[in-house]
Amino acid sequence: MRILGIDPGLRHTGWGIIESDGNRLGHVANGVVSTSPSKSLAERLVELHDGLCAIIKEHAPEEAAVEETFVNNNPASTLKLGQARGIALLAPSQKGLAVAEYSANLVKKSVVGAGHAAKGQIQMMVAVLLPGVDIAGADAADALAVAICHAHHRDSVQMRLAAGGTR
Repeated sequence: MRILGIDPGLRHTGWGIIESDGNRLGHVANGVVSTSPSKSLAERLVELHDGLCAIIKEHAPEEAAVEETFVNNNPASTLKLGQARGIALLAPSQKGLAVAEYSANLVKKSVVGAGHAAKGQIQMMVAVLLPGVDIAGADAADALAVAICHAHHRDSVQMRLAAGGTR
């Protein structure tokens, strides 16, 4: 199973693709889609959409997982992050992929063992779980962590959907 993990952001959206075969995980690719801060919000969302669509076309994942948005103190920033997250959900869904969503705490707990792990801990554990990986920064590490979380939890998500629940 090839899984695309996405860590949404308007400036930088991390992405990571892994192969999952039972308990074995393998790294395929990772990186960051960055947008131009000098462009309008609409143009930046198009950049994000086009970048994610190109990654999906190039790497042909079978499923996708996106980290849920947390609310911060700045409502304008939260709204912009939500719009970027909407694109992160839209792009794989448009390409026919099932898209799961996971809270940041569950992603961290799945990879590090603690729900409030620091970014450095996530990068270190992703490197342990995917030996030899060359991680393209903290956003890409977070996206790989989302993909790993999905690999660990996808069966329970599938069972919940089959029972008529939501993702």
